[in-house]
Amino acid sequence: MQSESREQLFNKNLKIIVVLLIAVVISCLILFKNLFFQSTFLLKSFGELSVDPEIAFANNKPTFLEFYAEWCEVCKEMAPKVSSLKEEYEKDINFVFLNVDNQKWNSYIRKFDVNGIPQVNLFDKKGNLISTFIGKQEELIIKDSIDQLLRESISHEEVLNAEFSVIKEKNKNMISPRSHG
Repeated sequence: MQSESREQLFNKNLKIIVVLLIAVVISCLILFKNLFFQSTFLLKSFGELSVDPEIAFANNKPTFLEFYAEWCEVCKEMAPKVSSLKEEYEKDINFVFLNVDNQKWNSYIRKFDVNGIPQVNLFDKKGNLISTFIGKQEELIIKDSIDQLLRESISHEEVLNAEFSVIKEKNKNMISPRSHG
């Protein structure tokens, strides 16, 4: 009898410990969800926070235009840096984010020859292309270009980094950012 009651007490305590452990794990996930999922959340919110490109190119402000995809690992890695740039400069610059998986933006994808993502294009207030960044970039490089843009520099520069999502050719030489493999 005594060993049965000890066993029941042990099982009861074990169940309590398991339930508490599960509660702690769930609480941690809820409390730290932004830390765990910040990049994915930021990428999803970019499209919602974006200035419409038609408005951006017509409102006489410089424009930061980023082509991205939610599945792009480099885009996810850069998302916190881009978000901090947006917070710092959004009063002076339009921030436009176009998801290459949204067919609505095909004309912009073709117009700006997007064949690797992320791709960031910086435009002066007249809509002239000033800088193009393709692939993973350091925040400081983009920040310096934005500062230069705000000082009204008009020379076009292209900065390429080998670390970006490569676009593979499709049949009949049709290439688009969604042809990523």
